[in-house]
Amino acid sequence: MKKKIVIALGHDALGTTLPEQKEATRRTAKAVAEYIQKDYEVVITHSNGPQVGMIHEAMTELHRKDDAYTVTPMSVCSAMSQGYIGYDLQNAIRSELISRGIYKPVSTILTQVTVDPYDEAFYKPTKIIGESMTKDEAMEEDSKGNHVIETESGWKRIVATPKPLSIVEIDGIKALMEAGQVVIAAGGGGIPVLVQDNQLKGASAVVEKDTVAGLLASELDADLLVILTGVDKVCLNYGRADEKPLDYMSVKDAKKYMAEGQFEAGTMLPKIQAAIDFIGDSAIRKVLITKLDPKGTALGGQNGTMIGK
Repeated sequence: MKKKIVIALGHDALGTTLPEQKEATRRTAKAVAEYIQKDYEVVITHSNGPQVGMIHEAMTELHRKDDAYTVTPMSVCSAMSQGYIGYDLQNAIRSELISRGIYKPVSTILTQVTVDPYDEAFYKPTKIIGESMTKDEAMEEDSKGNHVIETESGWKRIVATPKPLSIVEIDGIKALMEAGQVVIAAGGGGIPVLVQDNQLKGASAVVEKDTVAGLLASELDADLLVILTGVDKVCLNYGRADEKPLDYMSVKDAKKYMAEGQFEAGTMLPKIQAAIDFIGDSAIRKVLITKLDPKGTALGGQNGTMIGK
């Protein structure tokens, strides 16, 4: 059987602005094509922080100029970001594959993830989103039931980051993968939804992308999860004089380092937790945390930290 790999693209692999994203996805496509050329079954997921923030700000500004346009919910902003990031990614990968003589379809699936309405995160939102507001605008948001916080640059909305329970479109992702397609799915952590009878309702939340990457890799029974980030390797004592890069880390050591507080919340910690959850008790599954080479070619374990049992 072919080996299965899930590649989780971070901010560096996508850029921020539209021109940056177009260029970044071309470099990323080279790295993805390396695995496809080695006959892996590939599923890709990605971050969307700058992109979803840009969409949310643009739609909010449109509402301010013309109240005929309603404020766009976070779930819809997430769906929009999945669409336009997937558009650039699938075209870049398709072009790179054709240039190598590989003819393989590339598809993007708008992906929803279910969350628990009673998740503790909804009572303690922490994720700052959108542009700055005046105090009056913030109080208006608060009166609508939205959470706000005062920052150095002004008042901003904050939303919850609940744990994902399941991937709604997982059967579709599996079907496309088994049909030999390269699949882009669960972008930005997926679109968070609440199950209400036979309906799915968008939640005012953002799901941690690394957590969903681990869940996606588990659901697909992948052999390898590659998490692209902004550093070459996972480091102990990061940013200090005695910083120590790691080539390999066992799950046991990863848990020990987490307990010691070695990994910062919101950056490396969710990646390590996703790796631990994905590997579990498996002696086969592995996770590579690494940085994309500027030329988009270094994705084979030459750099990065490999995590295994």
